[in-house]
Amino acid sequence: MRVRLTLRGTGSLVLGLVLVALGLWWRYPGVAGLGLGLCGLVVAALVSVLRAAPVVPTRTVRPRTVHRLGRCAGRLELASSGTRWPIALDATDLVAGSPVAVDVPVLAPGERTSVEYPIPTDVRGVLDVGPLTLHRKGLAGLAVARTVLGEVVRVRVVPRVLPVRGLPSGARRGQVGADERVERGGTDLVGLREYVPGDDLRRLHWATSARTGTLMIREDADPARPHLAVVLDDASAHYQDAGAFEHAVEVAASLVTSALGSGHPVRLLTTSGSLDLENTDSDVALAALADLKSADSSAVASVPVRDLDVVSVVTGGRAELPPLLLEASRAAVGVLLAIDDARSVSAAGSVLVLRGPRAEDLLDEWNAVVAR
Repeated sequence: MRVRLTLRGTGSLVLGLVLVALGLWWRYPGVAGLGLGLCGLVVAALVSVLRAAPVVPTRTVRPRTVHRLGRCAGRLELASSGTRWPIALDATDLVAGSPVAVDVPVLAPGERTSVEYPIPTDVRGVLDVGPLTLHRKGLAGLAVARTVLGEVVRVRVVPRVLPVRGLPSGARRGQVGADERVERGGTDLVGLREYVPGDDLRRLHWATSARTGTLMIREDADPARPHLAVVLDDASAHYQDAGAFEHAVEVAASLVTSALGSGHPVRLLTTSGSLDLENTDSDVALAALADLKSADSSAVASVPVRDLDVVSVVTGGRAELPPLLLEASRAAVGVLLAIDDARSVSAAGSVLVLRGPRAEDLLDEWNAVVAR
C-alpha cells in the first residue's frame, strides 16, 4: 500500500504552512490558527488512510480466449469486515497499458459486493490485463492510499468466425502427384502418426517406419473431400488501413474454420511465408491468426501441388492482382476475395473475383456464388 497526498491535499498543506508563517510574522493569531487547522486536517487525512482498509478483494477475468468484438469481462469481488464505517473505493484496471475505470459502490460494514466491467476486445492479439489498483481517499479527499493487486493475465483475442456454407462441389484432387497417392483405397496422404495397438497394419507407412525405426501409420483424406488452400495476403501496403487487414484476416479465419469443421484437408499460408499451417486444429489456426502482423514484403507464396483443389486468395484493394490471380488460377477452383470499397462479383480468366468492403460482404458473396 502506498499513501500520498492528493493535489488538493498538497495545496492545502502549502497554504496552511504559508498562513502559519504569515500569522507568526504579522502576529495575527487568527491567521496562524487557520494555517494550523489546515495542516492538522492534512495530517488527519493521512492518518485516516495509513491503516489498510478491512477489505478482501478478488479479481477474475473471463474468458481468456475471445473472438474479436466478443464479450470479455473482469469481475471484482469485495468483502468488507472489521469496520463500523462505510468504505469508499475507486478501482482502475490496466488493459494493454490503458486504464479502465471500475465503478465500485460504497461498501457498508460487513457487506459483500461484486462488480463486472468490460474488457475491450476490438483489437486482435494478446492483451495484458492487470494489475488492478484500488484507491481509498482520506478525509476531505486530501490523501489517497493505493493498493496494487491481481496478477497480470493474458487474454487472446482471435479473429471473428463468420458463417460460411462450404466448399464448391465438383472439386477433386485430380492434380495430386503420383507420389502422394495411396496404392490401395484411392485416398491421399495428409499426415503420419505413431502406431498404437489396434491400428490396421495395412496402413503402415513402411518407408518412414524403416527410416525412423518407429512404426508410423498413414492418415489419409477421402478424395471426395476437396483440399482448401487459403492464401492470406499480409502485405500492409495492399490494404487501405489496419481495419481492412482485420477484415481480410476474418475472411481467412472463417473459411479455414468452416472447412476444418466439415472435415476437409486445409492449408493456411500467408504471402510473406510467415505462416504455413496444414491440417491443424481450428483453435490452433485461430491462435496463429490472432498473433499475425502485417508484413512489408509483397512476395507471393506458392501453394503446394496437392492443395490445388480450391484455392482462396484473400487480399486488399491496393494489391497488384496479376501475381495473385496467377496463383489462384493453378487450382481446379480459384477464388480471389478482395477487401475493396466497391462491391462486385466478376471473373478474371478461370478465377472468380469477389470484392466487398467488409468480411461479411465477401462471405455473403462466397455463400451465394461459390459454396455448394
